[in-house]
Amino acid sequence: MTLHGRELTQDVRELGELLGSVIEAQDSTEAFETVETIRNNAIAYRRGDGDTRQPIHDELDRLSPGMQDVVARAFTTYFELINLAEERERVREVRDGLQNGNLSDTVGEAVETLSAEGVEPDTVEEILEDVMIEPTFTAHPTEARRKTIKAKLWSVGKLIQDLDQIRLTDREVRRKKRELRAEVTSLWQTPQVRDRRPDVTDETLNIQWYLENSLFDVISEVYDELEHALAETYDDEVDVPNLYEFRSWAGSDRDGNPYVTPEVTEETLDRQRSVVLELYRDDLKSLSGVLSQDIDNVELNERFVENFEAHKADLPGVADGIEERYPDEPYRQKLKLMRESVLRVDDVRSGAYDDDEELLADLRIIAESLAENDADDIVEAHVQPLIRKVETFGFSLANLDIRDHRGKHTNALIETLDREGIDYDAMDEDERVEFLTEAILQDDPVIDIDDTDGLSEESAKVLTLFSSAAKWQREYGVDAIDTYAISWFEESSHALEVLFLGDQAGIVDLPGYCGFDIVPLFESEYALTRVREMLSTLFENEAYSQALDARNNTQEILLGYSDSSKENGYLAANWELYRNQKRMADICDDHDVTLRLFHGRGGSISRGGMPMHEAMLALPNQTVNGQIKFTEQGEAIAEKYGNPDVAERNLEQMLNAQVLARYNAMENPVEDIPEEWIDAFQTAADHASTEYRDLLETDGFVEYFEQATPITVIENLNMGSRPASRTEDRSLEDLRSIPWVFSWTQARCIIPGWYSVATGIQGYLDDGGDIETLQEMYEEWPYFGTILDHAGMALAKSDMEIATEYADLADEELRERFFPRIRTEYENSVELIQEISGRETLLKRSWMEDNLERRNPYVDPLNLLQTRLLAQSHLTETERRALRLTVHGIAAGMKNTG
Repeated sequence: MTLHGRELTQDVRELGELLGSVIEAQDSTEAFETVETIRNNAIAYRRGDGDTRQPIHDELDRLSPGMQDVVARAFTTYFELINLAEERERVREVRDGLQNGNLSDTVGEAVETLSAEGVEPDTVEEILEDVMIEPTFTAHPTEARRKTIKAKLWSVGKLIQDLDQIRLTDREVRRKKRELRAEVTSLWQTPQVRDRRPDVTDETLNIQWYLENSLFDVISEVYDELEHALAETYDDEVDVPNLYEFRSWAGSDRDGNPYVTPEVTEETLDRQRSVVLELYRDDLKSLSGVLSQDIDNVELNERFVENFEAHKADLPGVADGIEERYPDEPYRQKLKLMRESVLRVDDVRSGAYDDDEELLADLRIIAESLAENDADDIVEAHVQPLIRKVETFGFSLANLDIRDHRGKHTNALIETLDREGIDYDAMDEDERVEFLTEAILQDDPVIDIDDTDGLSEESAKVLTLFSSAAKWQREYGVDAIDTYAISWFEESSHALEVLFLGDQAGIVDLPGYCGFDIVPLFESEYALTRVREMLSTLFENEAYSQALDARNNTQEILLGYSDSSKENGYLAANWELYRNQKRMADICDDHDVTLRLFHGRGGSISRGGMPMHEAMLALPNQTVNGQIKFTEQGEAIAEKYGNPDVAERNLEQMLNAQVLARYNAMENPVEDIPEEWIDAFQTAADHASTEYRDLLETDGFVEYFEQATPITVIENLNMGSRPASRTEDRSLEDLRSIPWVFSWTQARCIIPGWYSVATGIQGYLDDGGDIETLQEMYEEWPYFGTILDHAGMALAKSDMEIATEYADLADEELRERFFPRIRTEYENSVELIQEISGRETLLKRSWMEDNLERRNPYVDPLNLLQTRLLAQSHLTETERRALRLTVHGIAAGMKNTG
């Protein structure tokens, strides 16, 4: 059975031809021919038909500023379109795999695996009870595209999907292609570069779009697949609990972003609630169209009747009209009352649902009544999907996490306590822990959280935040904003400071109640080396242990992949994170505390970015208790969740991996990793860290980085509301990890993803190690294999010829000091990874090679144009626009920023 009428090569060819036609019609034949000449020369060089890239350089030399802009727009737009074609191909492959029964990583495959292992239904239920997957969307500025551009690309993608249908008539095809040409024309005429920096509201609306337009409807499909697979495999019914929860930092992440104010957070909470309530009202209206059963055809149980009568009593004005509107139709009458109760959640009138549990209770009563009337099919098709949505999205759409820098809390306490005659600044760590513990446990408040007179602006904001958070929990529910992450956590007192402020605001009332999880973010080497000391202090602390008891004895810990990688390099950072995950699990186990790891991953390989299901399966068994939380950000959100079919596939792969990882951890709580392998990785990591740190600390490296990458352009792009640096200083420590990785990615020299890997491995070999051990580790240890494979991917996306063009932008002395060293490390890394993996290529999957081969000839001209513009000391406004466009185009071509 053929499901589709097109294939990738056809989509790519026709979209490319369409874009060329639009360029010629909208600009000029000269513009079209110029773009074609550059394109053909780039393809010829990559195919080996040319000895140098000089013909491309010659063509670029002849371009006027206006034509530079056209060329940059042409290649950028090409990638935007081709990305849609590849997305469609991914959907085709998934659908074909499902139809043919050979798609891997499905929930059905996970259930079959459990069954084949002899896992009984009650154990399956136990596994599912443990599982909770929490994708957490952040507003980090790695999405280079404008919202307007994304909306147009969404329309183009829909038309590509429509054309892929088998049974379109010639007339329908003609009309669809006309619409497609119109959309591409509009796309060409629309500015790619933002004319202003997006504000926080823009970022929250962006996250909200994916939740509302993709995930809200997809989530019930994933549950349906799981329940179907369980029913097909097991005779006994297996109950499926809530397995997903979506969270967000957009509008609540204050770390380094002065624009995230309490007003913005409250607007976000209010808007998200309004959006999800409207979605529920729409679904209840649709359900009313289905549940038209007459009272003569169904028998209502006592529970339904009592609930119905009580609901009518709560809404007497509405109840008066429902019998006339829906005579003898009890379900429709009930649903009308439910719609009104949802409507009034945002209203001052009585009769509103107090929380989502009341809405769920009503839906379950309807489902029970229908089932008793032999209408199970209606329950499964229409009621259960809505129940799953309410279980997942609640009245919040996405629960918010607050995050802020630990220094702000400390400074706020120093200033606030000084007014009370308490010299907190003079206390050492032990004294601070003792003071805060006593202050939290005493009944009387120590400070007035609402009194900000005489405080610095920053400290006043901290107090206002905690006071506001208490109000938000009362208004929107505790679950709506119930996590407080502390960045650059380095002392136990940093957690107690947040607990103290929460206590003074009324968010905490010990013993017995704590309204938020306090989440330390471990990212510095100093903090990671003291994990046991700090966690043990907290777990044994009288106040903090009571807070844990009130939060189901669960400690969430946020692991910072980005800054640790920037500080120590890819190989050493990943090894330290692996070791510390095991250490954290051991510490929590020693204190009988449940660990929930929050993986602060970015989109790039160096920042922990990889397919999440692969990452789940590679985690240490000690950490796999079923609960997992991880960040999703930037272009990765669009790639994973923009298309509903792709979103469903991603969620299903995550569930497959988490279920199997949890089962494996139950069977093997501690995986048996040979000590020889541990020593090998440790030795390689030590050598790698030394080399990486030496590179960054070599005199002149910051200047080389500024000259040999487009960092100054990236810092001025209107990509996100958050500043690119934490302060005005120019240092690598101050620079955020996102622009750090983004800059090297643009320069096709992705050293954050591979630099010092070769030195590390060679150091192990020089210290008496052998290549056979590394090959065995690669084949049999998923974590080590995953690390090397993703370093290989970063190497494959790098290109030393193009990187040379960027190196040539630097002063000659700086270039000769750094670039030969970087190039040698690249070449050695390629050679060693290929030898260890036993492959002649860097990439594990052939389709990735095809993808790079298809993209490289189109990225190259953008790189060469970018270096040409970067080399100029003065640029016209048109040239500046073209330069910014090259950044967008390369990001689209590399399918990655930072």
